This record gives sequence, structure tokens and C-alpha cells, in this order.
Amino acid sequence: MIRHEPENEPLERYAGGEIEVRPGRVNRWLLVVYAVLAVWGVWYLFACWRVS
Repeated sequence: MIRHEPENEPLERYAGGEIEVRPGRVNRWLLVVYAVLAVWGVWYLFACWRVS
């Protein structure tokens, strides 16, 4: 789904215009993914990296 943004919003282009960045918020599901990965990383650090 393509959202059409107003023309007056600032737009940054990288890689010759292939990547476009608009100001906005991070989706909630992505924040949940970040939080789960952080918790898993801390658990893994203590549970699986025991030095013999």
C-alpha cells in the first residue's frame, strides 16, 4: 500500500533517490520486536555464555 504524502513535507533521499526518508513515528509492532530482542539478548548473555 502506497501512502501519498503532501508535497510540502521534508523528504531526504539517499542512494541516488532509491531510499526516501520521511519524518514519522516507529510502528508499535517494531518497538515490541526491539524490546523482545533486547530481553532475549540479556537472557542469552547470562544463560548461554557461561565461561568454563
